[in-house]
This record gives sequence, structure tokens and C-alpha cells, in this order.
Amino acid sequence: MVAQLEHQFRLGRLSIQGLWFYCQPMMGSMQALSIVVKKASANNSVGSTILNLLQSQTKAMAGDHAVRSLLEKLTQRAGSAYLGILERWVYEGVIDDPYGELFIAENKSLPKESLSQDYDAKYWRQRYSLKDDIPSFLENAAGIILTTGKYLNVMRECGHNVQVPVSENSKLMTFGANHHYLECIKAAYEFASGELLNLIKEKYDLMGKLRSIKHYLLLDQGDFLVHFMDIARDELSKKPDEISVEKLQSLLDLALRTTAAAADPCHEDLTCCVERSTLIKRLSMLKDLEIDRTVCDDSDLEEPVSITGLETFSLSYKVQWPLSLVISRKALTKYQLIFCFLFHCKHVDRQLCGAWQVHQVLEPNWHVMHNRLQTAKSIDEVIQYHDFFLEKCLRECLLLLPKLLKKVERLKSICLQYAAATQWLISSSIDIPKIGTPSNGSLGMEKLKQLKIRNPPQAMKLATENAQVTDSILKFEREFNSELHSLRPILSSGSRAEPYLTHLAQWILSVGRDQ
Repeated sequence: MVAQLEHQFRLGRLSIQGLWFYCQPMMGSMQALSIVVKKASANNSVGSTILNLLQSQTKAMAGDHAVRSLLEKLTQRAGSAYLGILERWVYEGVIDDPYGELFIAENKSLPKESLSQDYDAKYWRQRYSLKDDIPSFLENAAGIILTTGKYLNVMRECGHNVQVPVSENSKLMTFGANHHYLECIKAAYEFASGELLNLIKEKYDLMGKLRSIKHYLLLDQGDFLVHFMDIARDELSKKPDEISVEKLQSLLDLALRTTAAAADPCHEDLTCCVERSTLIKRLSMLKDLEIDRTVCDDSDLEEPVSITGLETFSLSYKVQWPLSLVISRKALTKYQLIFCFLFHCKHVDRQLCGAWQVHQVLEPNWHVMHNRLQTAKSIDEVIQYHDFFLEKCLRECLLLLPKLLKKVERLKSICLQYAAATQWLISSSIDIPKIGTPSNGSLGMEKLKQLKIRNPPQAMKLATENAQVTDSILKFEREFNSELHSLRPILSSGSRAEPYLTHLAQWILSVGRDQ
């Protein structure tokens, strides 16, 4: 058009009417370009916004072939440059975006080290995130695009420089109705996902680390813990502020070296710590856990008058990058909550010489997670299955049900009081009657009669002490049975919403019938 106008002008034939005539074919195109420029300028549009504007204007001009062809050409040219930036992210995990046009944002203030230090670390969710403006032709693939680059970036952070194999056919140069670019993006995702999963499973031995954590924090192999509780008994009996963590760590190292745990190459990653509050208090402070808070009141969160290391001792585990993606500070905290519960139960068990069976909760859930991890197709699935395992263990150990946990803590407290009283009676050489055994009772009465004849004052004192002992034992029994029976309605109503409580409810009901 410009050439025609110039030619007519040189010949002296160009008039106003002629100018209008020659401009007519381009009026629609010029008007469309004007609209695009005005809208882009008004909104200060760049990157994705420009592409979306061009696409929307192209659709609006579907009836004008010339205008539509012009806008499609502009969209392809602009999209080609944009896809060049996207290609580096999808194939290399690198953001080469000097003008901030890509729809992926990087937050450099979130270091990977925060995963192993901060319970609320946002590294995996927010180090790289999606912006609001996403090109419409990439909207359905935005999540896969973000994840692909994240996976490649993790491998680069590990010093494992990997790049998605690129051929001429897989270059992201154009986009169109054939959706070939989407197939290239999906292929890049599958490659990056498989490479990272293989790296974490094989080179960094994810399952080996999880098994090691299971051995120690879920008490799967508790011989080292029994030895540790024996040699650290005096230190653990102190108040938290009086305990030497360094001494506990040296005793823990000794227990690990002198038991079967010494054969575990990961045992050196185990450390110990002493919390400053009880299990129930710590659970109440973790707001992201799905705890049933409807039954909580301030009295549920009151700290006991006196707590010792037996209630606050915990183990921790050193986890390095990139395993901290899966075994993060948050995941370790959940392991520690379960450990604290099991550790105190183990203490009660040792005091009573009983048998606390926690494997009915942990083992089945562990096997489910183990099988799922074998078939996981991405690191996000691994994180999801691992988090689900921890959440399920926390819930089925009653740690997310404060009302039930409070009852369990009360039952353990009664057991410890009973054990302490029994040990004191044994050390005091008091004749403890055995309830429900007539023969032994008759024998005791015969001894008492003989003593009355020889030494009446001593016989009276012994009879009084025996009566007090009997009353104390019966008191503990009444308190225990009362707490146990009070669990029945709670479990019966709770088992409707939480099916795993059904077995526990049936067991307590059967115990109640045996009383």
C-alpha cells in the first residue's frame, strides 16, 4: 500500500479521494493494530498478557480473513520468542528471563537449607511459583511446566547436570491447533520426573534412610533404646532444664555402638534433644495438623506441675539435601511426635513389665507406604505418600484426638504411680497381699496369728500396713477401671467418624466385661 501511494504521489495523481481509496483495504488491519497497541499501552502489558491480548483479538476478528491472518502472524512471532524462554526452563531448569515475561516467578530468598531447619519451610511450594498471567494456550499445562523445571533445578542443585534430550522435532518454536508443543512439554516432564526419582532413590538411597528412621524413631528395632534407657535413667529422671543434652548424646552414641544398631551405616545421623514442653502442649502448637480441636479447652493444655526427661526426651535425624525434600523438618517433627508417644509408653511398659503393642498401627501403614513408593512416578508423589503415612500414624496413635490422648496420658500416669508405689513397697519389705488368691491369703493370716502370739504390737502394726497396702492397690485399680470405662462412650461415638477406633473400642469393652 505504501509503495502504491508513493508511486501515485510521484506521478502527481494522488488526491484525497485517491488516498482514501488506496487505504480502504488496510483500514481493518490498521484499526485492529490500533486496538492492540492502545490496550497494551493502557495496561502496561508484557509477556503473557501481550500473547493473551493478541489471541483474544485474533478470535474477535474471525470473520475478517486479512485481519485474522495479520494477528495470527504477530501472535506466532511473539509466541516464538516466548517459547524460547520457556524452552530453557522446561529443558534445562533455567529461568533466562531478563524482562520478567515468563509466567514462572523465582523467590531467591527461600534457600533449600530451610527444608531441614524450618517447620513451615516454603521452599518446595514457593521457591518457584506460577504468576497470575498465564498464556491461554499454556493454561492447562502450566502446572506440568512449573514442576518440570523444578525437578531439573533440584538435580542441578545436586551437581547432577542433566538436560532433557532435544531434537529438531522437539523444539518449542511454534504453537498451534496440532498441540505438538504440549506433547514436547509432557515428554520433558516425564524425563525430568524419572531422572530425579531415580537420583533420589538410587544415589541418595531414600528407602534406606526411611528404614533407618523407622528403626529409631518408630522403635522398629528397640534393643538400642532399652540399653539407652538403662544407662541414661538417672539423667532422664531430671527436670528438662537440668538435663545435659551432651551427656545424653554420649550415652546414646554408646548405646548405638554396643548394640545391633552399630551395623547400620546411618546410625551416626541420629541425635537427641530435650523439648521444653509435653507432647500434648506441642501438638496444640502445631496449627497445620488436623487435630480435633472441638473438644479442647484450656485445661487440656495445662502443663503438669513437674515433668522430666522421660516426658520430653526425643530423637532427631540429620537429613541432607535433596532427601530433605521428602524428609523435611515438618516430616521429622511428625516422626518425633510419634517417637515421644512411643518412648513414654515404653517407659510405662518397662515400669509395669507389660507389653505395649504399637506395631498394629505402624507396621501396616509402613507397608502401604513402602509399596506405594515403589510405584511412585514423581518426587511429588513420594512426598504425598510419605506425608499421608505420617498423618495416618499420628491419627491412629491418637495424637490428633486430644480428648482420647488426654485419657491415655491419664492411664499411663496411673500405671506409673502404681509401679512407683509397688517398687517402694518392695523396697520397704512390706508383706504385699495378693488379691484374689485365697491360699496365699490363708497363709498370710496364719503367719499373722503366729506373730500375734509372739509379738502382739508388731502384729498389729503389720496388719495395719497390710490393710493400707490392700487399700492402695484397690484404689489404683478403681481409678484405672474408671478411666478405662470412661473411654467407652468416647470411642463408641468416635468410631463412627474414625473407623480405626472400632477395634480399640471392642477391646476396651471386652476388658470391661472381664472386670
